[in-house]
Amino acid sequence: MPSFFTLTAVSALAAVGLATPVAWGPPQGPPQGPPGGNHPSPPWGQPGSGPGKPATSSLAPATTSSAPSTPSTTSSGPSAPSSSCQGYFEPLAAPYLNDLAQAAGKLWFGTATDQPGTGEDTNILYQTILNNTHIFGQITPANAMKFVSTEPEQNVFNYTGGDIDVAIAQDHGKYLRCHNLVWATQISDFVLDGNWSADELTAIMQNHISNVVAHFGGACYSWDVVNEALNSNGTFSPSVWYDTIGPEYFYLAFQFAQEAVDALPAGTPKPKLYYNDYGIEAPGNKSTATENLVKELQARNIRIDGVGLESHFEVGGTPSLEDQIAQKEAYVALGVEVVITELDIRFTQANATNSTGFAQQAQDYYDTVESCMEVDGCVGITVWDFDDQYSWIPSTFPGEGAATLYNADFTRKPAYYAVGDALQGVPCSVCSA
Repeated sequence: MPSFFTLTAVSALAAVGLATPVAWGPPQGPPQGPPGGNHPSPPWGQPGSGPGKPATSSLAPATTSSAPSTPSTTSSGPSAPSSSCQGYFEPLAAPYLNDLAQAAGKLWFGTATDQPGTGEDTNILYQTILNNTHIFGQITPANAMKFVSTEPEQNVFNYTGGDIDVAIAQDHGKYLRCHNLVWATQISDFVLDGNWSADELTAIMQNHISNVVAHFGGACYSWDVVNEALNSNGTFSPSVWYDTIGPEYFYLAFQFAQEAVDALPAGTPKPKLYYNDYGIEAPGNKSTATENLVKELQARNIRIDGVGLESHFEVGGTPSLEDQIAQKEAYVALGVEVVITELDIRFTQANATNSTGFAQQAQDYYDTVESCMEVDGCVGITVWDFDDQYSWIPSTFPGEGAATLYNADFTRKPAYYAVGDALQGVPCSVCSA
């Protein structure tokens, strides 16, 4: 007999027109957590095993619930596959992307999440999908760990949002990629308005990095130490850091991050240190410049463990499978690992969100995920949130969108199933209209 909580959750979903199962529980797939192999588990292991963390259900109760928005007329995916199983519910049904990724030897298939304060934290269906470790085995805080969030005033630190994301990861046995320490935007006003000397701003950067890394400690699998430092031609892009300190800011940031990680208490898992950027997923000037940054850090004996490939692409404009594989292999040949860190593939104004367009989007997702599967040093794949309702694309690129794996009503697009195929190493079943 289903539990009271299961029936309550089903009733809540049915109330917003999203489910009518007779009885519904967690997906009946492989066990939670990595299925074996040589890859490490998150530092807190299985769901609910973090320090002082109670065991949690895959359907975490929510004190408030906001109904998802009406399905978008320009973002329709396939209807739910037919199933003879009583209680079938597509948003939580197979394929289970994280289970497939880990079975293939990757650390995770994960997603960004932007909470608290965006509506994601009060949407019961969003939370149910996010917290299901069969589907997503890793999270990245989209904004809660950025400079403006963690140090809004000089030497006044606020970790409330970031701690919420740590708790999500610990409660559900997920890896946590921490994002980010130094970037050109989302910087506090005191940094931008201070008229600092190079030495003063360097001290501010060092203080920020050491405090933030110390606070989150071993909760992070990795830190994006510097984010988006380059122009498309491979030169350093303007920022308060570059304009005041010069190119040396990049190397100092990694030096300070290395020192902060080394200063963590004995026995603390040591976060890996990453450079993260877009437009570096295929051969070109910016990718070559990224390789040179890695080489220069190594020549200075400053630690860099990985390169994050954001992978914000356009439907029909995604780099070829061959180019994506070649560039990943080029980074790995330098002795670093790579992760697809912010994957989404958006429809532009020139694209038609019809069956042909969604088939092309599915192919683009398939190729991008397959490129990671083909490279041993590509350790994981993260999408930049999973549902169109909470995607950053429409507010940043007006008239564009439908970039994620789920529609705004939490039905899945063909792209979701294309990703499942790529993770299993089988031909794409949804890449033709």
